[in-house]
Amino acid sequence: MNPRLALLQPYPFERLRALQADVTPNPALSAISLGLGEPRHPAPTLVLEALKNNLAGLSNYPATAGSPALRAAIAAWIHRRYGLHLDATTQVLPCNGSREALFAIAQTVVDASRPGATVVVPNPFYQIYEGAALLAGAQLAFADSDPSRNFAADWGAIPDEVWARTQLVYVCTPGNPSGAVMPQAEWQRLFELSDRHGFVIAADECYSEIYLGDTPPLGSLEAAARLGRQDFRRLISFTSLSKRSSVPGLRSGFVAGDAELIQAFTLYRTYHGSAMSPVVQAASIAAWNDETHVRENRAAYQAKFEAVLPLLREGLDVAAPDAGFYLWAGVPKTLCGGCDIEFAKALLGQCNVQVLPGSLLARTNPTNGRNPGQGRVRMALVAEVEACVQAAQRIRTFIESQPS
Repeated sequence: MNPRLALLQPYPFERLRALQADVTPNPALSAISLGLGEPRHPAPTLVLEALKNNLAGLSNYPATAGSPALRAAIAAWIHRRYGLHLDATTQVLPCNGSREALFAIAQTVVDASRPGATVVVPNPFYQIYEGAALLAGAQLAFADSDPSRNFAADWGAIPDEVWARTQLVYVCTPGNPSGAVMPQAEWQRLFELSDRHGFVIAADECYSEIYLGDTPPLGSLEAAARLGRQDFRRLISFTSLSKRSSVPGLRSGFVAGDAELIQAFTLYRTYHGSAMSPVVQAASIAAWNDETHVRENRAAYQAKFEAVLPLLREGLDVAAPDAGFYLWAGVPKTLCGGCDIEFAKALLGQCNVQVLPGSLLARTNPTNGRNPGQGRVRMALVAEVEACVQAAQRIRTFIESQPS
């Protein structure tokens, strides 16, 4: 058995189930989950039609690189979205959702034979980053979220001696769970550090199309191009249809960026057997070529934020994110002593509302002894607006019922 498997921690939802095993949800109220970040809007009709119309593709083995038509559709979307001209043959690669690719990139670029091989991750973070790093034979360094900057990762807290042994940095923008978008100045700092130390930057941008207002979030490739880094050296971006098009079960996304990285990544994934079904490719082309359903999807999330935030602001430390579909809410000391886990358990027991404790999404940073997720909970506004509003009303009633 691979001994590195013993390094993996249980997934946050598994840990939450264990912590809440002794909690009986209020049977008088219907269950509402704000815990799992799984999009629940209906899949676009054009995607469903493309699936039905291309079932003959099941008779063919797919290529790891995907079809030229799919790569062209992705490159065209990148041009429309970011104004960039990427080579669809060398700088774009379809993948089976961003999760698979985010794990695989660490297996591709980490050289565990080098002493102190390190992967830097934001903290809190998407748990795949940690598992990917550990199974690749690397150790972790944590860039804790900074409350003063809407909980963006504090890259400045990583010391030079850690950067010197870093081989891979995971960036999540818009962030999970905070929704913070990384600005140009932060990208410039990371690019300069990458030039100095030679590490790869993996930019997880799966929430890039869920944003409030009219200004799309800055993308990693866009930030690089603004600095004249047209070859996107040591940079690879990860994007998915799961959130953008509400098709998490399609398992479709892409990576784009540095052609040398894409070439090595393609080699790894060829042996790993990571090829997208031709049926899924056809549906993906339909999705990438259409923006109408994306605008409708985005408007639905915005309506939920507008309805829910006024109900929660008085009792919780919560604000609209830059992007994404999460609320990253602080639990005041007057509620369950400010403990995110106890607050989540109380909500489940009394309100039959599930939220995810922030401490389960983060790790205690050995450099400062703090878990930056403690005292906060993540609320995923993925259910229909009526359910989200009902959950917020129950939470507010619960807060108002507590002694001050």
